[in-house]
Amino acid sequence: MPSFQLFINGRSHSLEASPNTTLLTVLREHLDLTGTKYGCGEGQCGACTVLIDGRPQRSCTTRIATLGKKQITTIEGLATGIELHPVQAAFLQEDAMQCAYCTSGMIMSAVGLLNTNHRPTEEEITRAMNGNLCRCGVYSRIIRAIQRASTAQAQGVRS
Repeated sequence: MPSFQLFINGRSHSLEASPNTTLLTVLREHLDLTGTKYGCGEGQCGACTVLIDGRPQRSCTTRIATLGKKQITTIEGLATGIELHPVQAAFLQEDAMQCAYCTSGMIMSAVGLLNTNHRPTEEEITRAMNGNLCRCGVYSRIIRAIQRASTAQAQGVRS
């Protein structure tokens, strides 16, 4: 088995796996980082979204052989100690979850959006979140949470 070195949540992880192993499998089964969820397995639902070099990417379709020295951030890597990331805090404040299965993928996509667009419009939020599915239908609360997080980040507020 080939050996891979992955940089996840600011730490280096060495593991042996097939080059075709998905990042989702590595996160959940090799590293016990279970916040990233398996949804459809085809990159269509967004439940498995992580950040790779700050940009949202579906981990269920990302092969570990393609990652090289890229920085991977999962939902477990967003908070600083007990201080939540502004997007995590906003999701709680806006009650932007019901069953919460999609929440980690939603949050990661939202963080990716705010990494590149600090003050997105509602239309830009909707476009960026397209492809992240919520079976409970709390989309309006998700949009409000992202708007709240955008405002909090602009004011330098963490949680």
